[in-house]
Amino acid sequence: MRGLKWLRSARVICAGHAFVQNVRRGHYGLGSDADPKHRLTTAFTELALAI
Repeated sequence: MRGLKWLRSARVICAGHAFVQNVRRGHYGLGSDADPKHRLTTAFTELALAI
C-alpha cells in the first residue's frame, strides 16, 4: 500500500470513519429506528433521499 500522501486525505478519511462509527452507534437521528445490523444502510438511504 502506498498510504496517504497528503494530510488533507488523512483528514477526510478520519472524518468519514468517525461519521460512520457514530451513525452505527446511534448518535445521530439517521437510521435510529432501524435494527442495529441495518442502521448504516438505512442512514445512508435517508441521506440520499434528503439530498
